[in-house]
Amino acid sequence: MLQLVIVRLYTLTDCRVMTGQIKFSPACSGSELLPSDLKTFHVDSGWRLDKLAVISQIDVINPKQRVDQAAAGLLALGLNKGDRLGVWGPNTYEWVLFQFATARAGIILVSVNPAYQLQEVEFALRKVGCKAIVCPTQFKTQKYCDMLRQICPEIESSSPGDIKSARLPDLRSVIVLDSRHPGMLHLDDVMQAGSSQYVQQLQDLQKKLSFDDPINIQFTSGTTGAPKGATLSHHNIVNNAYFIGRRVGYNWRPNPRICLPVPLYHCFGSVGGGMCMAMHGISLVFPSPGYDGKANLAALESERCTFVYGTPTMYVDMINQPDLAKYDLSTVEAGIMAGSPCPPELVKKVVSLMGIKEITIGYGTTENSPVTFCASPKDNLERKSETVGYIIDHLEAKIVDPTTREIVPLGMMGEIMIRGHCVMLEYWGDKVKTEECITKEGWYKTGDIGSMDGYSYCRIEGRIKDMIIRGGENIYPAEIEQFLHTHPKVVGVEDARMGEEVCACIKLVDGQDCTAEEIKAFCKGQIAHFKIPRYILFVTSYPLTITGKIQKHKLRADAESQLGLKKGK
Repeated sequence: MLQLVIVRLYTLTDCRVMTGQIKFSPACSGSELLPSDLKTFHVDSGWRLDKLAVISQIDVINPKQRVDQAAAGLLALGLNKGDRLGVWGPNTYEWVLFQFATARAGIILVSVNPAYQLQEVEFALRKVGCKAIVCPTQFKTQKYCDMLRQICPEIESSSPGDIKSARLPDLRSVIVLDSRHPGMLHLDDVMQAGSSQYVQQLQDLQKKLSFDDPINIQFTSGTTGAPKGATLSHHNIVNNAYFIGRRVGYNWRPNPRICLPVPLYHCFGSVGGGMCMAMHGISLVFPSPGYDGKANLAALESERCTFVYGTPTMYVDMINQPDLAKYDLSTVEAGIMAGSPCPPELVKKVVSLMGIKEITIGYGTTENSPVTFCASPKDNLERKSETVGYIIDHLEAKIVDPTTREIVPLGMMGEIMIRGHCVMLEYWGDKVKTEECITKEGWYKTGDIGSMDGYSYCRIEGRIKDMIIRGGENIYPAEIEQFLHTHPKVVGVEDARMGEEVCACIKLVDGQDCTAEEIKAFCKGQIAHFKIPRYILFVTSYPLTITGKIQKHKLRADAESQLGLKKGK
């Protein structure tokens, strides 16, 4: 049965403006920074939920009351302002419930990747000192409660809410969403624990919350080492959601209905989804708890969605569904493609095959809450497909020479640096890594190479660490990928770096055949000879993270194995 979650939240009725000096971006719309803590939206601004439901399962009449009830229950369990609570699971109504309940109580929400295995979840919970974790019993092959018991065998003999674990010394409570287990609390226990004493404590707490408080820890992907906990404040995510929504038109579109297949544990889902819902009164539709291409198309049609989010690989999956043409997507006006490099040809295919004329590309990083550049849906197709748009309001961006750190002229490539309301507070418990990426002047070093024109439209060339020097020439694999996407038989391209050589891992349109020689002939005379991949492999799929990003280290290992190469040779 297709599970849908529809969430609707009405917008602010009273916006107070934070005073102080504001640095305007070159493309600033004139809209001002907001009062920036989530509790303000609950108490002072009078927002309310119109409808929140899991179809055929849950009908929440008073969602604000549910949020307060959950927040008071967390206080009753002994969680205090500044404590960390992890949410570990797929996209469900309860994820959104705890997103706002933790903010209401000043508790820091830790977004835990639902695909994490034993070592990964233990590292994350221990790194930030989670005092509680919320999860379902199981989702697909992920047996959450079993994994927690393996890490903390003491749970079985503990009283619920009083866990004492050797490996996770800060953990006290496991809150299970769907069934009862020894030593663990059920969601109902939390909802019933908030007596009048804790409701009053919650009300008194509102005076102590600040928009500069940390409110969310998002773990980076960890592709170059152990994941780091990007720590975001109320100020970060409130303003990012507000300005994202204004950029894509939530403030003027009538009744936006967003299909949200991207995971809530990632900023794309929690800020672009949950927070935009709070800021702009949009409706959210979760087509399935975990990604499902067919469920996306079914939800777009049945729920008459007007907007869709997705990573490039998600859009590739949707346009390659064999029965795409049977779905009525006539209500889908616009969408955002983000999360990894977006090839121009893919954007054009989404326009032509899905009819989404106002698709835009967004760019950002977890450390930037996340969006820093985004095009207007009304921009021309060239700008929407060839660039990642222009700088978000009230942010500053500059392009610097990676070696000298000096600003380069407009149109020249260099490292993208960002300053403003989006920049995270820190990497949790890691002062050294924080100081490596945020300068004393407040500039965040993205590690991405790009260029910017006079209107602040930005083109991304690739990651500094991905640059390949071949025969003295600098090669940015993203440029090669974008060119190969123009081949009519090609639907997906990803590079695997082989020392100073490039291997193109190509996914073909279903039913098409192609050879390496054909690809190389296609490149000859179209791109510089030193950019033509030495190795070409054809694949049927890519190893993906749960957010739809390609896992390059796994792709590289597979390619090296197929080619009989030793790593780095």
